[in-house]
Amino acid sequence: MITTVMSLISLSQAYKFYVGGRDGWVANPKENYNHWAGRNRFQVNDTLFFRYKKGSDSVLVVSKEDYFSCNITNPIKSLTDGNSEFKFDRSGPFFFISGNANNCNKGQKLIVVVLAVRHKHHYPPLPSPSPSPPAMSPAPVIDSPLSPPVSSPPSESPEAGHSDVPSMVDGPAAPAPSHKNWGSLTSELSTWLVVGLSVGVSVVLGSFSVV
Repeated sequence: MITTVMSLISLSQAYKFYVGGRDGWVANPKENYNHWAGRNRFQVNDTLFFRYKKGSDSVLVVSKEDYFSCNITNPIKSLTDGNSEFKFDRSGPFFFISGNANNCNKGQKLIVVVLAVRHKHHYPPLPSPSPSPPAMSPAPVIDSPLSPPVSSPPSESPEAGHSDVPSMVDGPAAPAPSHKNWGSLTSELSTWLVVGLSVGVSVVLGSFSVV
């Protein structure tokens, strides 16, 4: 199917070239035939049209050797109807000479090089990428009741070992006992001791007087 379509496209783009233009296929053209061919680009399925006087001239398709020697005795193909067409069925060089050897020697000859056919490559479509699997959610972490929580040790200040200020963690230091408070306590104890002894003496003396 693709080959048929490509062939139809090539046929629709084929061209017909008139050899020699208005002069046609003659012994002394205004422009050299090979110079004319060099100005054009020929492809497969293009056609050459040769116009000349029927009966007095012709077109011969020959080999490379016969082209340069103007040998008219062994043509590959001979065109003689005066309005001849030749269709290129392959790429590569084609050699044409006049059927009159004298005209060939005068320059009535032509070389046409047909360009190679460039086929378009049809690549298969790339497969669509497969869908990626859904991302798995991480499993929840369950704390075991048997394992006690691990507490990180308290961070110590890098200057703790070099500080002269007492740490507030141990609480405020207990105040040292004052000598003045200890003397007041001793005085009060002495007073109470004297009062107690007096009361005791009075009680003893009273008991004697009663007897």
